[in-house]
Amino acid sequence: MIKAKGYASLKAKAPLTPFSFERRDPKDHDVVIDIKFCGICHSDIHMVRDEWGFASPFPMVPGHEIAGVVRAVGPKVTKYKVGDHVGVGCMVDSCRECAHCEQDLENYCIPGNTGTYGAMERDGSAVTQGGYSDIIVVNEDFVLRIPDNLPLDKAAPLLCAGITTYSPLRHWNAGPGKKVGVLGLGGLGHMAVKIASAMGAHVVVLSHSEKKREDAKKLGAHEFVVTKDAEVLKQNGLSFDLIINTVSSADLDMASFFNLLKLDGTLVSVGAPDKPLTFHPFPLIMMRRNYAGSVIGSIKETQEMLDFCGKHNITSEIEVISPKQVNEAYERVLKSDIRYRFVLDMSQL
Repeated sequence: MIKAKGYASLKAKAPLTPFSFERRDPKDHDVVIDIKFCGICHSDIHMVRDEWGFASPFPMVPGHEIAGVVRAVGPKVTKYKVGDHVGVGCMVDSCRECAHCEQDLENYCIPGNTGTYGAMERDGSAVTQGGYSDIIVVNEDFVLRIPDNLPLDKAAPLLCAGITTYSPLRHWNAGPGKKVGVLGLGGLGHMAVKIASAMGAHVVVLSHSEKKREDAKKLGAHEFVVTKDAEVLKQNGLSFDLIINTVSSADLDMASFFNLLKLDGTLVSVGAPDKPLTFHPFPLIMMRRNYAGSVIGSIKETQEMLDFCGKHNITSEIEVISPKQVNEAYERVLKSDIRYRFVLDMSQL
């Protein structure tokens, strides 16, 4: 077994503290990765506080935006070598046999994919532990190659925030001639703006306040709409092909955003609130609009996203912190006091 150290929550809602544990020795197709950086996702906070009702297992080492360097490989590994810059996202395995996995859609694995942390390994041997740590062992099929021109610290959030927004933008054909709204300008939203703009879409940020207008323009948005202004929303009615909802709050007037969509337009939720959304279906019914969801992306699509970001020099806007600042960072995330992603520097572990 490989000795590992990191930060863990020992029980639901407990502060994260230093934690020592073990990783498995590499199997034939495993890659051993020295973790250099790991992003903090709002999902990490939900999980360690058990807010989604998943009966999160503890102790829990969170983290699924992992960027690092290959330390060693199993004897049958063909995709990576020692020294490669690599990433690990939100999953480390899947059944590999269901209809979805056979279509390279293991993020929608029918029995359920294996999460990078808080999930049981497929063989039932252990609970997975995530990237707030110094080392991880992952099957080569679930490791991603990070383009050489992307710094590891700024690339780390691409493994969740990047793919979570890239996947629906690609699936619903964001590009030239399409008007795309990004609801919420946070960790997910700022990546949606950068990626949609690079795809050639006309990008509009939908925000509840004025304070991020200049940021939105710098990130690539063409317009900025303050959503609390009912008259402005009315003026933008029936104009969007696609809206990506990155907000993780349930306190949204969904009807007001459905009304922004064109005939056959789609609003996709990628933010995951801890309470149910409530809305009336009439705004959908009357214009044959669509309300959809999307979760991360497949390994194939995630590599496509990383290559796209490499080509367009797209990275996340980050604040790098020491792991010992993680609890403070969680509180700042809840206050939206970050522009736009915290990244843990594991060299300071």
